[in-house]
Amino acid sequence: MNQRILYIVLFVLLSGSMRSLQAQQVTVKASIDSTHILIGDQIKLLFEIEKPKDLDIRFPQVPDTFSAHVEVISRSKIDTLQLDDKTREKLTQSLFITSFDSGAYQIPPFYFKLKDGKVLDSIASRRLAFQVYGMKIDTAKGPVDIKTVYSAPVTLKEVTPYILGIILIAAIIFFIFYYIKWKRKNVPLFSKPEKPAEPAHIVALRELDRIKTQKLWQQEKIKQYYSEVADTIRTYIENRFDIQAMEQTSAETIGTFRKKMELADENSINQLQHILSLADLVKFAKYTPLPDDNNLTLMNAYFFVNQTKKEELKAPEKPTSEPDSEEITAQ
Repeated sequence: MNQRILYIVLFVLLSGSMRSLQAQQVTVKASIDSTHILIGDQIKLLFEIEKPKDLDIRFPQVPDTFSAHVEVISRSKIDTLQLDDKTREKLTQSLFITSFDSGAYQIPPFYFKLKDGKVLDSIASRRLAFQVYGMKIDTAKGPVDIKTVYSAPVTLKEVTPYILGIILIAAIIFFIFYYIKWKRKNVPLFSKPEKPAEPAHIVALRELDRIKTQKLWQQEKIKQYYSEVADTIRTYIENRFDIQAMEQTSAETIGTFRKKMELADENSINQLQHILSLADLVKFAKYTPLPDDNNLTLMNAYFFVNQTKKEELKAPEKPTSEPDSEEITAQ
């Protein structure tokens, strides 16, 4: 009698515990993203568990193969997502499976172990099935490749080493021929280009004569007139004094002459300053000079060249006459 009462009490306790565990509303869902695949294709098996946050659950240890024909390729980590009521959560895990044999296959149910305090229980997922199809083969043609073989395109990264190698070889060959030619001529390997055969003042005076003949300022080509006069003087300074006047500003060129007074006297420097300063005003400030300024600029250019030219040691030739102001005005 006492033993019977003990069984009844244990049954009531276990029933209450089971009802308490079932009241936790645990749901297990298993699904696959496709039920029909080709041989070697992969499908995703997804487990979704919704449970109370305070309930412990253990996922099953899925083997590498479900059967001789279904293999597990990879498994994801278990992700946890809190649901809206904040007392429940959702656990998910993905498995990628495949099969290399055609046929119909089943995924067996998986059991998830639950623990609520000291009470243990389990809940199972549903059984799933999918179909694996083989590739259709045209027996009349015999076996063929799934895809035709094609060549991958050549990238710039692949051909760059070859291009650089060709350039390097060409440079070496060029240097060898240049070196042989240099040895035969017995001249310096690297030499500065020779200066013009004509003296600098001859070239400058000839260029000033050309500008005077063109009569640019009389044709209202003021900017071109002053640009050509200034460039002629700057070129003369480079060839005569080896001063980089074409790369310097007007102030820098004048400053160089004032630091080295042995290059020109004060009158010549003042003439140079008048030419370059007025040319800068015309070119950059859109200044319109008077006709007398145009004449004076060309006169100063002639005087500067003649006063600073390098005298030759050869027999004196007929000197270039300096045009007077009346002659320039008449033209």
